[in-house]
Amino acid sequence: MSHGSWPRTTPFLRRKSLAAADPAVAPAGGHGLKRSLGVWRLALIGVSSTIGTGIFFIFSVATPLAGPAVVLAFLVAGLAAALSALCYAELASAAPTAGSAYTAAYAALGEGLAFVLAACLLLEYGVATAAIAVTWAQYLNEFGRITLGTSLPHALSAAPSEGGLINLPAVALVALVTALLVRGVRESATANAIMVAIKVGVLAVFVLAGAAGFNAANLHPFMPNGFSGVGAAASLIFFAFIGIDSIATAGEEAINPRRTLPLAILLAFLIVTVVYLSVAIVAVGAQPAEAFRGAGGNLAAILAAVTGARWPTALISAGAVVSIFSIALVLVYSQTRVLFAVSRDGLLPAPFSRVNPRTGAPVTNTVTVAAIAAVMSGFLPLGVLAEMVSVGTLGAFILVAVSVIVLRLTQPPSPQQFRLPLFPVIPLASIGLCLYLLTGLAGVTLWMFAGWLAASVAVYLLYGAKRSRLAQAPCGSGAADAG
Repeated sequence: MSHGSWPRTTPFLRRKSLAAADPAVAPAGGHGLKRSLGVWRLALIGVSSTIGTGIFFIFSVATPLAGPAVVLAFLVAGLAAALSALCYAELASAAPTAGSAYTAAYAALGEGLAFVLAACLLLEYGVATAAIAVTWAQYLNEFGRITLGTSLPHALSAAPSEGGLINLPAVALVALVTALLVRGVRESATANAIMVAIKVGVLAVFVLAGAAGFNAANLHPFMPNGFSGVGAAASLIFFAFIGIDSIATAGEEAINPRRTLPLAILLAFLIVTVVYLSVAIVAVGAQPAEAFRGAGGNLAAILAAVTGARWPTALISAGAVVSIFSIALVLVYSQTRVLFAVSRDGLLPAPFSRVNPRTGAPVTNTVTVAAIAAVMSGFLPLGVLAEMVSVGTLGAFILVAVSVIVLRLTQPPSPQQFRLPLFPVIPLASIGLCLYLLTGLAGVTLWMFAGWLAASVAVYLLYGAKRSRLAQAPCGSGAADAG
């Protein structure tokens, strides 16, 4: 079979080399993004999208399962996240472009599976944006009630299925995030850095103030439900680590990306792990495990019990509001960059990859993504939105690990690129852990995910396969040979 005919006869499997994925050789016409992000700005994108509602409220559901051994559950969940982070680091170094994991999968697994991976990422980021916006609205109302003694009417802060008319604060959050992003990524990254500093500062206050109430007696019994309890808690806590992968989507805006992307991913993971473990150790030492059930697992409640004051509730609520806002900012950003990369390859309509020449932002792309998220957040309840977030993430993580294995065997990294250690143990372990976590999801969620994947394959076959830039390219200009 000839080099030129293979990709035309089997569009789902046609691939392009990593060299062809380089944005330096991308088609002209406004399809490039500005490189303006260094290691710290990139790392803060990952920190921002990871440290959020999970650490503020995960203890109420995880600690009753594991007891004080919830600290070990954080380590287990962190291990799973670390394996995925290493896989993402190698892919980001190999394909330092917008939508990096999607681009690397294009070279490793073929155009069709790359489109499926992009669909998983769009599901993760898009639905999560709406869910985060609804959560933000809830805690903004709580902060107003505590500090001002008032909150928005239920009709303007709840979905129709919950007895309201529209969740106005959730829609407002998406609008604010959009306004920041259309101004340009550097301005958005600066705002994000400020918000990261605020929420990490709030958690630092919790650690410092809560340490005064540490009592070693609260650590006994350490593992009341055995290793099964630790495993169950780790499955929940894992999702508090989701977000490190967002760094890879910024590959085309990174300065010296083959160096900065892996460093930023590993730096972000280190910061997040240190913060999580510090908070977890102080929290389980501050009160008995049975006190974590319900509202007792809220960091504000823990700190209020230790200090005997009311100010912790307002402080932690404010930290949650800022935290959730910064997560929404990164989620919308990440989704737009994946959509940008898929559009630039011709698999989705061209307007999604047009860039404003002044700001360097894909404005049409951003506004479209935000409009969809605003509608979902304004009219759908949190339960409906949250069901699909985790399964999309796990699906993406599995395909990323598979891509690392295939690329290492077919297009080995150059000496200048980051190479994850212990190959192929790390990507295989990542696949195994993700499959294990998938088995814990509800059957209806898995069926909904299967429907989403079927729909994405249909869009690819009916639109992308025919309009792909690779299909239109001259023979040999970017496809990798089947053999």
